[in-house]
Amino acid sequence: MSRFRFIDAEKADYPVSLLCRVLKVSRSGYYVWRERPPSKRSVEDSAFTARIREVHERSRRTYGYPRVHAELNASGLRCGRRRVARLMRKVGLRGCMRGRRRRSTTRRDGNAVPAPDLVDRRFLAAFPDRLWLADITYVPTREGFLYLSFILDACSRKVVGWSMDNHLRTELVTDALRMALWRRRPPPGVVHHSDRGSQYTALSFGECLKEAGVFPSMGRVGSALDNAMAESFVSTLKAEMATAPRPFPTREAARTAVFEYIEGFYNPSSQYPTK
Repeated sequence: MSRFRFIDAEKADYPVSLLCRVLKVSRSGYYVWRERPPSKRSVEDSAFTARIREVHERSRRTYGYPRVHAELNASGLRCGRRRVARLMRKVGLRGCMRGRRRRSTTRRDGNAVPAPDLVDRRFLAAFPDRLWLADITYVPTREGFLYLSFILDACSRKVVGWSMDNHLRTELVTDALRMALWRRRPPPGVVHHSDRGSQYTALSFGECLKEAGVFPSMGRVGSALDNAMAESFVSTLKAEMATAPRPFPTREAARTAVFEYIEGFYNPSSQYPTK
């Protein structure tokens, strides 16, 4: 069958009789194959491929087959991971590649007393606004780094608060927290989990948490697994913004791109409930 497909693809450039002779198949066999209706699986593959193209394009051509597969299943279209991978490979679709490990933005204050770890790597929440996960990352520009502080909701996977600036002072994480509180208005008792960076152990930030009825939680030093969901979001952001020009010419250009990614793509594409 693969030889007949090859003949069909090349018949515009070479005579069918020549192709059949070179490939040692009969002309009658080729014409019988061409008139045969497509199989049920072939028809299904065509439909799946069309939906895969839609998901891949909607992701700004960044999703690989695992996330395309997840999107299809979430929409009610059942299709195996291997089949999605095969169909994407067949039409030349691929996800963006993950970059190198990021530079650490954690600066610990040796005199500060960190909060206990209330999460213990259990990044699960049955309802929104029960567990928030916070971290800081950076975006390189020709003017220097633009730092991004963000807060993820463990249930919805959405970014509920964020702040960007050219410094790593405590105001960066405080502004992200204030945005989350303003947008979500959580009930008392939400847990805010972070690393032990000096911004999170600062007294002013602790007072802000206390006033809002938010419980601080901090993972261990040097362990990415203690804040794995936040680390995963950073990797996703870096990979899915890879189509933008790098480095950004200005911090303002980077700020616009990050805002568009979070509010224009990442948050709206979440399949999880917001309330």
